[in-house]
Amino acid sequence: HRSNIQTDEYGVGDPDLQFLLKGGDLLKVLSPSWKKTRYFRLQEDCKTMWRESKKTFKKNDTFSLDDISAVQMGRQSEGLKKNTEEQVEDRCFSIIFKSRRKNLDLVSSSEEEGKQWVKSLQKVVSNLNNLSRKQKTEHWIFSCLRKADKNKDDNLSPSEVKSFMHLINIEVDDEYVEMLFKKCDRSKSGTLAGEEIKHFYDLLTQRDEIDVIYGEYAKTTGFMSAQNLVDFLLKEQREKATLADAHRIIETYEPDENAKEKKLLSKDGFLMYLNHPDAMILNPDHKDVYQDMSQPLNHYFISSSHNTYLMEDQLKGPSSTEAYIRALQKGCRCVELDCWDGSDNEPVIYHGYTLTSKILFKDVIKAISEHAFKTSQYPVILSLENHCSVEQQEVMARHMSSILGSALITSPLGDGMPTNFPSPEELKGKFLIKGKRLNKLEDTFAEAAADDNDVTEEEESNDEDAQKEKNTKKKLKLAKELSDMVIYFKSVHFHGFEDAQKNLSFYEMASFKEGKAMKLAEESANAYVRHNVEKFSRIYPAGSRTDSSNYNPLPLWNAGCQIVALNFQTPCTDMDMNQGRFLVNGKSGYILKPAFMRDVATEFDPITLTRGDWLTHKTLHVMVISAQQLPKVNQKKSSIVDPLVKVEIYGVPADVAEKETKPFDNNGFNPSWNENFQFDVYVPELALVRFSIEDYDSSSDNDFVGQYTLPFNSLKMGYRHVPLFNKNGDLLPSAGLFVHIMVLDAE
Repeated sequence: HRSNIQTDEYGVGDPDLQFLLKGGDLLKVLSPSWKKTRYFRLQEDCKTMWRESKKTFKKNDTFSLDDISAVQMGRQSEGLKKNTEEQVEDRCFSIIFKSRRKNLDLVSSSEEEGKQWVKSLQKVVSNLNNLSRKQKTEHWIFSCLRKADKNKDDNLSPSEVKSFMHLINIEVDDEYVEMLFKKCDRSKSGTLAGEEIKHFYDLLTQRDEIDVIYGEYAKTTGFMSAQNLVDFLLKEQREKATLADAHRIIETYEPDENAKEKKLLSKDGFLMYLNHPDAMILNPDHKDVYQDMSQPLNHYFISSSHNTYLMEDQLKGPSSTEAYIRALQKGCRCVELDCWDGSDNEPVIYHGYTLTSKILFKDVIKAISEHAFKTSQYPVILSLENHCSVEQQEVMARHMSSILGSALITSPLGDGMPTNFPSPEELKGKFLIKGKRLNKLEDTFAEAAADDNDVTEEEESNDEDAQKEKNTKKKLKLAKELSDMVIYFKSVHFHGFEDAQKNLSFYEMASFKEGKAMKLAEESANAYVRHNVEKFSRIYPAGSRTDSSNYNPLPLWNAGCQIVALNFQTPCTDMDMNQGRFLVNGKSGYILKPAFMRDVATEFDPITLTRGDWLTHKTLHVMVISAQQLPKVNQKKSSIVDPLVKVEIYGVPADVAEKETKPFDNNGFNPSWNENFQFDVYVPELALVRFSIEDYDSSSDNDFVGQYTLPFNSLKMGYRHVPLFNKNGDLLPSAGLFVHIMVLDAE
């Protein structure tokens, strides 16, 4: 099977593939003193990298190519810059992983060899990423077949078949294995080989539910004609489809050339179509930027990170420029920089008064500059927590000016004093500073700049009560050079909505600790919504969350808060919601607030749900049908998943709901449920739908298997596959859920 997969994906004897299969020695770099040679090579499944370990009790290490985010040539990573000399620049490269796993920093023996490693790895990773879902499934199943074939004779004995079933996450009794085995062992040889293994594979991957749907519409000599397909798309998928659309689908997805010639769609072609990302549950029209991006900046929810510099917890975890890169790659548009005086007059970033490691301010600005606009072209806000002396603030201003150059906004757009925020469209590719300012922006136009360089410092406190006791509203000296860079986001204290309305300019914004913000969102929801029509609000986690845990962002989005900052470094349901909220609109990090949250006279109250013309009550019907190729939660050979599916609605309090299926025993490969749920949704514009799969355990908490969260208004109706993300928010390559969705206007 390996030769078939290699031939299909890379071409016979592909030199890059052969290079990786042969492998070679590389210098692994962990610190200036820890540099050790390790042997690396690609395993025969063409999907797993193996590296030798010199530790006595440690097995040789492997990692999947699926886990690689990027392969970078040169001393680009923080580790290589810090731990290697400039003269090895051309021999260095880094493997960047998707999850929280640390980069792998490597040095090859020559420049030519380094380039070969990078080129070969980039090629196989790209090929893997471009495989269709069907190919990924085959790839995975064949690698499990290889593992099960213990004696490597290319035949499967009954015990090897049982071992294979375990590997693909199915627990079966011996009688079932015997029955399957006899069905496939046509040669009566006592082992399965060649075509018999293929027959075994076909039996395993049979999708009965697809057969039933296909059978309903395949009315043309056992196939679907273009008209049959149009009928399916109109009636089941609720899509406006024409014969031309059907012909395009057949041309694109039908694997059988004879059927394609006759303009027919086979069952295989039908399944390939249903498995394509554009036919899945997320509306493909919402994948790219589809919202109006010319509204004022404060009319958008903005993907925002707290303590962006941290890789782990807030007491002793490492600070790293890599944490900024990861957040920006995930579409984050507001990052936090906690700035303190460093040695040699170079400001540093770390979590003050803790053991978290320190990184240079200028290195962070360089990393942000390089990676800010790779995922999204829309503006990035640098939220400064400034604890530096005036001298080092001047250094900060110089670094930002020299590194960010003309991309840094240092004066208002247009002529004269602005009266409102510019739009994300006008600010494409730009950086904005959020921080303290010595005077009002209006003063610069009146040429009446203040002489006093004292402002009140606003600190994110680690303990609310201690904060009250010592009252840290101390005076901070502010450098004019830094102050002048704050244009649209001037940090001020909040003294109530009435005071803000009367005394604050549009660009003056408050930061709220989660507890205070939650209280306002519950007790003064409409006033908060109205405040956020004209001003900005930033919310940050309580200082007591030293483990970098998160809070529920929903109540704050419901109150119109734009910058709801979360710890991106911590996988959790709250981050799943953030990923779901910003999954659409081109992953731009900007989501336009509903019209009723952009009107200064709005009566919208998410708590009491004051009725109005904008309320469109919907009913969501979900049928959870089946799942495919769920990963093992516990990699122990004997552990098989007992999956159950939860469907949850997150939104205004009236919409929050959760339903779950019964667990399906001992089958993570192709479990089926066929259970129906119904939900009433009053504010669909703010609602998120979350599908999650858990491994049921009667004696302890269920284990997480995978999840997918998306905005309610981005759901597609009909029979849809749902992709699944792991706990870090990365796609599980072959796994998926199959559901039927119907959204109706409520009576």
